[in-house]
Amino acid sequence: MTSLQQYELSAIDLSGSQYTVEQTGRDENFRPEYEARDVTGNTIFRTTYQMYEEKDEFPFVDADGTEICRVKAIDTWDIAGEYLLTDGQTDEELVIFDNDLSLLQDTWRVRDANDQSLLAEINSRGGLITLARKLLPGGQGIAHKYEITDSEGNPVGSVEGEFALFDFDQYEITLSDTSSIPTEAIVVGAIVINAIQGN
Repeated sequence: MTSLQQYELSAIDLSGSQYTVEQTGRDENFRPEYEARDVTGNTIFRTTYQMYEEKDEFPFVDADGTEICRVKAIDTWDIAGEYLLTDGQTDEELVIFDNDLSLLQDTWRVRDANDQSLLAEINSRGGLITLARKLLPGGQGIAHKYEITDSEGNPVGSVEGEFALFDFDQYEITLSDTSSIPTEAIVVGAIVINAIQGN
């Protein structure tokens, strides 16, 4: 099995098993802003979803404004595509998030940036809930939930949101096993998925 240390970010160390991710507002250009916190409430990093005509980008910085990593669309800006995670300190390409466009199931894969091997998956809950979120008036307010599985398909955690019809999204990442998945990529990916899918 490939060592997961190669996917760790240079500027941070996420050794915990619980994290909170929240859309905190919008910047002066109305772009969504996000923040991730650890279990004690300390800010781990922030990002603004920068939507461009050709390629979307997420620059992640710590509480002091130091770049941690960046995620950039490889060849598309819609919800079905590939997004590359690069270490902000070393410029090393670490993982790719890719998504298959589906009405009934949101499946995001976390892959090695070089050999494309599967590291983890983040899957939405049942098709009826996913369909309701996409089609019903006010459906975006239905609390979302994703299951995280490792490369072998074993459940290792979840991403659970709260009802957010009028407020910005907030959701909890709970990892039951951090030994078989790249934790930092999972937490970063949770923000990317939320922003790309307009949750």
